[in-house]
Amino acid sequence: MKRKFFAAAMALALTAGMLSGCGGSAGSAPVKETQTTAAATTEATKAAETKAEETKEAKGKGTLVGVAMPTKDLQRWNQDGTNMKKELEAAGYKVDLQYASNDVQTQVSQVENMISNGCQILVVASIDGSSLGEPLSQAKAMGIPVIAYDRLIMNSDAVSYYATFDNYKVGQKQGEYLVEALDLEKGTEPKNIELFTGDPADNNCNFFFGGAMDVLKKYIDSGKLVVKSGQTAFEQVATANWDSEKSQNRMDTIIAGNYSDGTVLDAVLCSNDSTALGVENALASSYTGKYPVITGQDCDIANVKNMLLGKQSMSIFKDTRTLATQVVKMVDSVMQGGEAEINDTKSYDNGTGIIPTFLCDPVVVTVDNYKDMLITSGYYTEDQLK
Repeated sequence: MKRKFFAAAMALALTAGMLSGCGGSAGSAPVKETQTTAAATTEATKAAETKAEETKEAKGKGTLVGVAMPTKDLQRWNQDGTNMKKELEAAGYKVDLQYASNDVQTQVSQVENMISNGCQILVVASIDGSSLGEPLSQAKAMGIPVIAYDRLIMNSDAVSYYATFDNYKVGQKQGEYLVEALDLEKGTEPKNIELFTGDPADNNCNFFFGGAMDVLKKYIDSGKLVVKSGQTAFEQVATANWDSEKSQNRMDTIIAGNYSDGTVLDAVLCSNDSTALGVENALASSYTGKYPVITGQDCDIANVKNMLLGKQSMSIFKDTRTLATQVVKMVDSVMQGGEAEINDTKSYDNGTGIIPTFLCDPVVVTVDNYKDMLITSGYYTEDQLK
């Protein structure tokens, strides 16, 4: 009897052990499977990251790009340079970014150094569009393509492409804004206006000023607009280096000679924000009449703040991120042996022929749309404009 009970107990214990073993095996299988899946996912992620990095490297191939900017003294060129470097590096390029402090010879030397240091393509925003002939001749001899950035390089057959905003349209939009703001179509009373443009060495000035004057000239000719200073020729209204202090000094002189007796100044055409800032400073110090309508360009922080304070009426927004993106596309196309995308083959003759060009669209910014254009778009933060 004891033997039968012992045998039965042993059988039960054996069966329980087997069941326990089976249960253990079933329980451990999902853990092993989860570990395997996690490992596979990690490997897949690493592979994807590696592939993305290889794609980026293959696209740019570590090519060295020389980027020459004119100065750090104006906010917009800092943004241009930063955006360009960021976009190019994201595409796998190495970047040699140089600023020339608005000194022509410094920029010449910088471009020469970029060539000797192995840059395989150059992106150049020139200080003086006619000053780079010698280094660009070297670039052409060595088969280095050149993209003129926002300022057309003159009298050089080394320029492959030009990327900019539609600068004639910038002037047009400024002129059209003034026509509407001053009610020149329906108004009968003459309005007083003064004119300011930028550096005569910057070929863009011809487009800015030309576009605006093509809109305003008929009103000046008819007497609806009066330039009391008499300064209407490009040479008279140009501002060397787009310098705010120079525009302020000229505006001080104009006010003293024409508006100190209480004569109202209704508007000032300023081709960009740095000249507008100088005009606004002069008005603050020596003008006591009704505040004029003032145009600008670039949406510099100081000028946007003035816009919010009622000291500037508008500014043309040229989103440098858009221009940087387009130039990177151009660089990619050229480096891969193709042709860059362009949308203008008629407008920009640099003295050696028409330069194939891509034009980005400028936008009018006022207090009514600045939040959408500048803050929602991520160009500025609200804190920057306080």
